[in-house]
Amino acid sequence: MSLTTAPSLAPEPAAAHAAARENAVYRKVAWRLLPFLMLCYVVAYLDRVNVGFAKLHMLGDLQFSESAYGLGAGLFFIGYFFFEVPSNVLMHRIGAKATISRIMIMWSVISAAMVFVQTTTQFYVLRFLLGAAEAGFYPGMILYLTYWFPSHRRARMVALFMCAIPVSGIFGGPLSGFIMESMQGVAGLRGWQWMFLIEALPSLLVGVAVLAYLDNSIRSARWLTQSEKDLLERNIANENATKGGHMTMRQLFSDRRIIKMACICFCTVMGQYGLTFWLPSLIRQAGVSGALHIGLLTAIPFSVAVCSMILVSRSSDRMRERRWHLIVPFCCGAAGLALSAIFSDNVVLSLAALALAAGGSLATSPLFWSLPTALLSGAGAAAGIAMINSFANLAGFVSPYMIGLIKDATQSTNLAMFVLAGVLLCGAALTYTVPARLVNK
Repeated sequence: MSLTTAPSLAPEPAAAHAAARENAVYRKVAWRLLPFLMLCYVVAYLDRVNVGFAKLHMLGDLQFSESAYGLGAGLFFIGYFFFEVPSNVLMHRIGAKATISRIMIMWSVISAAMVFVQTTTQFYVLRFLLGAAEAGFYPGMILYLTYWFPSHRRARMVALFMCAIPVSGIFGGPLSGFIMESMQGVAGLRGWQWMFLIEALPSLLVGVAVLAYLDNSIRSARWLTQSEKDLLERNIANENATKGGHMTMRQLFSDRRIIKMACICFCTVMGQYGLTFWLPSLIRQAGVSGALHIGLLTAIPFSVAVCSMILVSRSSDRMRERRWHLIVPFCCGAAGLALSAIFSDNVVLSLAALALAAGGSLATSPLFWSLPTALLSGAGAAAGIAMINSFANLAGFVSPYMIGLIKDATQSTNLAMFVLAGVLLCGAALTYTVPARLVNK
């Protein structure tokens, strides 16, 4: 009896040991890459959305309308749209270090130039150029993670990376409010001008640090042993063998899967930027005054979002289930936005609703990217991810501009919140139509 049972029992300790070793290698990679990538995205997102805080004073100082602000905030994504695919394809060819560093240094200079804005035309031009400079950064980071992590580990890694969005809100909100109030009138500059100048400096410094810290590939990582490199490369190669590889631009634009992914991503971005660009204004609309006080309160919804993104993505990776882990946050985000409009005149209830909206809408983005990255690899992934993201980021133009138009027309953002809630529900419905067998990996 012992002779027949021993062979079946022997592999179990070996398999457990191999699994433990593999987990240890991926922990090593995660600790090496994720904190730095998050830092990059924190300073990126801060420079992208700090215009939402500048709005509290800038509109009055420069006599801009709400719709002019919304148009300027959204023009960022028009520049993003035109330059994103070329930037991501270039990164696949020349490597992450040169691409990410170039992007960060360029946008820090343009963001600092917002100090000199006096007219709507100058505002529009600089926002467009900021988007053009930053194009390729976010999809480049998503692509970079596919070089290191297989799909069944990637949702949690993307979520940790994207926690930079709410983290930038947790720290950036109070920081922006503090700078605007404490630096008002110093050296003849307004508080919002100092905010743009000071918050551009971290991007410049981190952009230079990218050249020394990031590795373009597993093979070039000197902090990995040869056996660790072999394990990582083998896992990525095995996964890529089951995906679509090279795709022409014509194939990308005609692939129904890619089109559906772009539409789902459009819905995630509508909710994400509708919330982040207008959150300070929504809190002020509820009856809160003072830039610092508003900044401190914005940290609450963003803190909820951090917890939501980590917990939901961890559950998705553990269960290897993608669709319902995306549908539920879509629905929660929609409910939160709708409730924020219903309770818009009550600070406590409005803030609770905005926390639900942030927890839901911001959790959709990292969960979404586990879908297309489960389908594409290589150059196809580089172009496909960029195409999906460039189309979806048009929502970053539509969302703030739409809210600004509605605010000018109705003197309230309530109708806009209901519209955004409807868009998130559309995202949930589209996600439901994605075959589970394609993405549950």
